[in-house]
Amino acid sequence: MDADAIVVGHGLAGLVAAAELADAGRKVLVVDRESEANLGGPAHWSLGGLFFVDSPEQRRMGIKDSAELAYADWMNTAGFDRDEDHWPRQWAQAYLDFAGGEKRSWLHEQGMRWFPIVGWAERGDGSAHGHGNSVPRFHITWGTGPGVAAPFVRRVQEAKERGLITYAHRHRVDELVVEGGAVTGVRGARLAQDPAERGVATNRDPVGGFELQAPVVLVASGGIGGNHDPVRQNWPERLGTPPKHMVTGVPAHVDGRMIAITEAAGGNLINRDRMWHYVEGIKNHSPIWDQHGIRILPGPSSMWLDAEGNRLPAPLLPGYDTLGTLAHLRATGHDHSWFITNRSIAGKEFALSGSEQNRDLTDKEVGAVIRKRSLADVSPSMQAFLDKGVDFPKADTVEQLVAMMNELVEDGEPRLDAAHIKKQVDERDMQLDNAYSKDAQIAAMRMARSYLGDKISKRAYPPHKLTDPKKGPLVGVKLHILSRKTLGGFETDLSARVLGHDGEPIRGLYAAGEAAGFGGGGVHGYRALEGTFLGGCIFSGRTAGRAMGAEIGD
Repeated sequence: MDADAIVVGHGLAGLVAAAELADAGRKVLVVDRESEANLGGPAHWSLGGLFFVDSPEQRRMGIKDSAELAYADWMNTAGFDRDEDHWPRQWAQAYLDFAGGEKRSWLHEQGMRWFPIVGWAERGDGSAHGHGNSVPRFHITWGTGPGVAAPFVRRVQEAKERGLITYAHRHRVDELVVEGGAVTGVRGARLAQDPAERGVATNRDPVGGFELQAPVVLVASGGIGGNHDPVRQNWPERLGTPPKHMVTGVPAHVDGRMIAITEAAGGNLINRDRMWHYVEGIKNHSPIWDQHGIRILPGPSSMWLDAEGNRLPAPLLPGYDTLGTLAHLRATGHDHSWFITNRSIAGKEFALSGSEQNRDLTDKEVGAVIRKRSLADVSPSMQAFLDKGVDFPKADTVEQLVAMMNELVEDGEPRLDAAHIKKQVDERDMQLDNAYSKDAQIAAMRMARSYLGDKISKRAYPPHKLTDPKKGPLVGVKLHILSRKTLGGFETDLSARVLGHDGEPIRGLYAAGEAAGFGGGGVHGYRALEGTFLGGCIFSGRTAGRAMGAEIGD
């Protein structure tokens, strides 16, 4: 044997598992197709949001959360309705116990800290029994995605120095070795070294082969978000027709290649039609990977129009219902939509996904957070998109703005009618002439400001007319579908053992992270509550590492 355990994938789930295995005294080989520059995987590029239940941060903000409320929100959001949802249900309960129990204290002990204002993501469909978060639960990690990965990178590096962990980077796994019905190792090609920086596509030039053996193997290789072909192939009818054009929220190496390889070894892949893509994608003005997109995390005030210029109906409001909005927009037959807003709203309400778009939070600069966010009208990252982003026309009047928006319309796509747009803007603005309104979005804006966190951060900006010249200029934003997460994955039991088609564990084979649908083959069901992807990697990686260490024995 070359090691006690092999971990395929050096992303967050793989690092957590490797760290747990090393703490148990096991020798681990961490195998990945990419170079060490990409250690931490897609988690590095994230905003670092984590889902906690009844946290100190929530309590300080006056938020009353509970295990019972979180369970109701999760189950109503997941909508589990299949026979194969047995293990995802079990994982959901286990993860909720973790999120409301030792998760925060365990991460805190390892040095992780969180921004004091809790975000309110996925506010849902407006019904008590429907999907969405009843209360704010989105905790941004101090240090964003790199801050989430840091404790586990540190633990793995320390174990490497002790001789317990060995990296096998630039090793492309082509096959899981199966002997006597058990997975006993991996086989593949060594790739030529590549000095590319993190996130940049690397070469695929083989320079030799390899075979590595261990009694247990973990597949923690991620999902398919960087590969639009399988995204379209698995696109469900309930979300309409697959888009022809998307931007990409993860590097190209997140291509799902290990999925077919693990299936060939007997792993049972379930819920492959469940996926999570955003509808507020914008083209990065300084792309790192091909078709690099950034997501706007919007506050409640911008007016949202489909490609034909029709205002989206409630409850499809900014920040409320990701997949409901996606399904509605796909029914229009077009791949883009629009925000109409102004500089003041964009400057305060638009948060941007990505560690690189939030350098103050990523670099843990308290003064910069206050200076660049609280005191500034527009954050530097948002100003860069207003100045250089191709999706951000600006004008003083609705008519001028629509003319500029139409310059971004591609051949075959509908052009906007300025009179139709102005009528809708005027109707929306008229509802702000007094303290009462029949407009659901205006009511939602006022409701959002009842939450202290949104009010003091101006993530819910004081309601005003979009055409108020003091808040201008007007800003249009062309929004693209942004590919991101795979919600289905390999069916696993509560020890993260991959199950075969007969429902029995495949000896020696484990899965964690996105490859396991973040646990069980789809812990989120049809929809996610946000802040649950990184946490799912952490929890499933920890579970797998501890179970693998126990299986190896002494």
